[in-house]
Amino acid sequence: MMKRVKPKNEFRQNVLTLMTGSTVAQAIPIVISPMLTRIYTPADFGVFSLFVAIVGFISVVSSARYEQALLVPADDKDAINIFALGFLINAFMSIFLFLVIAMLSKEIANLFNNKEIETWLWFAPLTIFFIGLFNLLTYWNNRKKHYANITKATIIKSIILAISQIVIGTIKSGAAGLVGGQILSSIFSNMRLAKALLNNKKLLKLISKESMMNQAKKYINFPKFQAPHAMLNNLSSNVPTFLFSVFFGSNIVGFYALATRIVLAPLGILSNASAKVYNQKVSELYNNNEDTYAFTIRFLKAFIKKIILPLTAIVIFAPTIFEFVFGENWREAGVYTQILFPWILLNLVVSTISFIPSLVGMQKKILKVSIVLIILTSLSIYIGIKIGNVYTSLIFFTISNCLVLGYNIIWILKVLQCREIK
Repeated sequence: MMKRVKPKNEFRQNVLTLMTGSTVAQAIPIVISPMLTRIYTPADFGVFSLFVAIVGFISVVSSARYEQALLVPADDKDAINIFALGFLINAFMSIFLFLVIAMLSKEIANLFNNKEIETWLWFAPLTIFFIGLFNLLTYWNNRKKHYANITKATIIKSIILAISQIVIGTIKSGAAGLVGGQILSSIFSNMRLAKALLNNKKLLKLISKESMMNQAKKYINFPKFQAPHAMLNNLSSNVPTFLFSVFFGSNIVGFYALATRIVLAPLGILSNASAKVYNQKVSELYNNNEDTYAFTIRFLKAFIKKIILPLTAIVIFAPTIFEFVFGENWREAGVYTQILFPWILLNLVVSTISFIPSLVGMQKKILKVSIVLIILTSLSIYIGIKIGNVYTSLIFFTISNCLVLGYNIIWILKVLQCREIK
């Protein structure tokens, strides 16, 4: 009976494997969210979101984006040296950041108009190191099609996060539980992913300084163009968090954080799982000179059909849902969700094919687009700040981001189409 329902198509089976783990992992934070919103205040969530935004902004380039190059080479010897290179860069980056925070922690806290964040900045380098390592290990396991390992690691991360945030939150007030859970989950989630790699002693012996230098030069476009692009892209997404913290306060940041978290989390299950398998499959097609354009079109159509109805239903009733599930103090977060709906939809779609510029060597192009995005996003938020209305900021933020995301879809598809014509 089980054999009948098991997907015959390898792509669908791999997506299902990742989705199973992602569903469980994402379901846990969603299920406990009503508890967390009654343990923590919007201001606590605001501090936590600011910490995550700062850590995310740096961790996205803590390995100089060499983790994305792990899928490209055909030879595992080249790939393992890319991994070692990324690991060393990640370690040096974390040490450097610790020194920066030791000298400027108070100034950074003042910059964001948030005194409480100063305490948690000391934990940022450690968190960044383990997030960077998690990214490297995830791409390595993705390369080797060890989707079960990725699934188990994701579940472990979610469980540790949930338990820590609840337990610490009931013992200590403030954002300690939220931030502490993030740190602990980042540490423990790496153990499962690292197991298979560490046991492959033969492969690890292939690591050498010369090989790492060769791979660093060969894939120099990843740190040269992908790293700035990743930072700008991350910054554009977190501009509301940073600017709201400075000009509107932690409560507004908390509403914005919950609004995006609750909607993006469940639909992100499908998005993240699909993207991981899509990246691996499209790399194979590309290296074998097969039709990547037709495959991508079919993939996007199927993906949009899966997310449009549930996302629309959630958005229509968002304020009522947020008030009922999370408490009357959180109804405002539902209003934010309604405003951000178009951006959330396009963001999910584009995230699934964001690997293409790296695959076809057009990192410079995506960097230019990111620069435009960060400028438009900053201007959009600034308009609302000048008016003194957060709704205005959110509306213009949504419009500007949708324009750029729509453009991204168009030019990425054109690149693939032109390649097939040639």
